[in-house]
Amino acid sequence: MRLGRAALWVFCGLVGCWLVAPALIVLPLSLTNQASLVFPPRGWSVRWYANFFTDSTWIGAFWTSVQVALLVTVVATAVGTAAAVGLTRTRGRALLVANGLILSPMIVPGIVFAIGSYATFLSLHLVGTLGGFVMAHTVLALPFVVLPVAARLRGFDRRLELASASLGAGRWATFQQVTLPLVAPGVLAGALFAFVTSFDEVVVSLFIQSPYLQTLPVKMYSSVSRDTDPTIAAAASMIIVLTTALVLVATYLTARRSRAR
Repeated sequence: MRLGRAALWVFCGLVGCWLVAPALIVLPLSLTNQASLVFPPRGWSVRWYANFFTDSTWIGAFWTSVQVALLVTVVATAVGTAAAVGLTRTRGRALLVANGLILSPMIVPGIVFAIGSYATFLSLHLVGTLGGFVMAHTVLALPFVVLPVAARLRGFDRRLELASASLGAGRWATFQQVTLPLVAPGVLAGALFAFVTSFDEVVVSLFIQSPYLQTLPVKMYSSVSRDTDPTIAAAASMIIVLTTALVLVATYLTARRSRAR
């Protein structure tokens, strides 16, 4: 038994290293003093981070990504939480249809969704606009909010809502003071997934971008297709650090809330 458990841990560790190693290689690449991507670096320098923060195109793309991701997080979390509440309280064929429509962005190939979004947004004059980015990324992020919130709602004791209603609380008061605090870990996880999904999205963003509005992943893609400037490694490193920090903070807050309960 112990030998099998040890073998399982070793196997999981090897798989983890295999998945994480490519991302970790980016970190030393961003600190090279060479003018091209060479691994291992022959010298060390922070010049490419300085280039990132002093180049208006790079920093502009970064702030565009942050702005879009924050707006998508707010919209997708609100809409996804409401959708999850509706899905967990619906029965019959309507549930299957609604669930399939909401989760379809996870099934439809990204390139197909990107082409459809471009054709639709072109007729609505939303290509290259902040609203277009938020709408497209919200659709992509919605399933990642619905799933964790719905999972928390299915394990939720509905008798607490009935008790609240029996004491005179309305539906909104019950949801705000009883349901939402108990499913908050799922909402927090959904908000985190929505932010990361929007911040990392590149396929759809390539189709709906404009020369005046680009997200950071689109800028990185354009940079790597033109040259091998290590600034792209610095940008990738900051994305890795940002997403890792968000996951750690969300995990800490969820664990702290669980211990408090």
